[in-house]
Amino acid sequence: MSEIAGTRSRLRVANYVAVIALVLLWTIPTIGLLVSSFRDREQIQSLGWWQALSSAEEPMSARTGPPGDAVQEDGQWVLTGNVFGDGTGTVGSFGTSIRAPGEFPAGETAETRDGGTLSIAADGAYRLTSPEPFKGRRGERLVLTRASPPEFTLQNYVQVMTADGMGQAFLNTLTVTIPATVIPILVAAFAAYALAWMQFPGRALLIACVVGLLVVPLQLSLIPLLRFHNGIGLGRSYIGIWLAHTGFGMPLAIYLLRNYMVGLPKEVIECARVDGATEFEIFRKIVLPLSLPALAAFGIFQFLWTWNDLLVAKVFLGSGNDQMVMTGRIVELLGSRGNNWELLTAAAFISMLVPLVVFFSMQKYFVRGLLAGSVKGG
Repeated sequence: MSEIAGTRSRLRVANYVAVIALVLLWTIPTIGLLVSSFRDREQIQSLGWWQALSSAEEPMSARTGPPGDAVQEDGQWVLTGNVFGDGTGTVGSFGTSIRAPGEFPAGETAETRDGGTLSIAADGAYRLTSPEPFKGRRGERLVLTRASPPEFTLQNYVQVMTADGMGQAFLNTLTVTIPATVIPILVAAFAAYALAWMQFPGRALLIACVVGLLVVPLQLSLIPLLRFHNGIGLGRSYIGIWLAHTGFGMPLAIYLLRNYMVGLPKEVIECARVDGATEFEIFRKIVLPLSLPALAAFGIFQFLWTWNDLLVAKVFLGSGNDQMVMTGRIVELLGSRGNNWELLTAAAFISMLVPLVVFFSMQKYFVRGLLAGSVKGG
């Protein structure tokens, strides 16, 4: 018994470690995305998000004063000044070669190739010496890195939220998502009840077809379905995309709801039939209220999928401002080459707000319905 107890204890520890590892794998990238959403493009390109509290250093070059400004001190020709001119800044490091602009920390003195010395302070004050007079009309080139203190801004969020057409895209997304979530739930609930509690020829075959459709990629049916929509006059309309999302989400909905409904107490349904209740009354007054967790679980799945969808919206909706969804508008905001990708971090969290509200408001039903639908069967 002690060996069995010890084994169970070790398994419990292993489960905890695995769960913590999975949570970290999901949350660490999300934290990085959140931190990056408050940084500007230069900081994102120069430092990783885990270095957001460190000063960023970017290479820069400057020139000393002209050779005529040099003065002699102890047999050396000396040029002094400030790399920032009349401006302000902070030097992180400097170098004597353009290949190594960060070779020496600010404030140190380095030897140059001609036997002189170079020193650049953190405030930009430099001192360049040479045993020979400086030549040429222009000053000597100085290479250094400019240190930028950590800075956080809301400009990314402001730019995304105030982008042209973003408000209309938000309303368009709601117009697509809400019906595309409600319609599959209504249809799948009736189908799941029939497959779970009604006896008719071909019932087992239909269940097998539903399971088989779970593994069919939707990309295979995009073009045929679009051609069918165009043939019956739906074209690129909201009705078309509602029906498309309904069809794509129906197999999972029926599978999840049927597995939940088949595990409901059989005695309750049989008693209702003995009392003279019709199938519709049993479904409406008994099965539907008891299946609320499963309905909520699928509702969250369907809402998240349709809210974040881009492919189906591109195929079944137009590209005008009156139909473009948020994902499409965000893609346009980033540019054709993705040059404005720093805006993607802020746009990602803005698009996550509504799904997060839906998830946390229904999470108690989500866990119950998901677990019950995955372990019960018949």
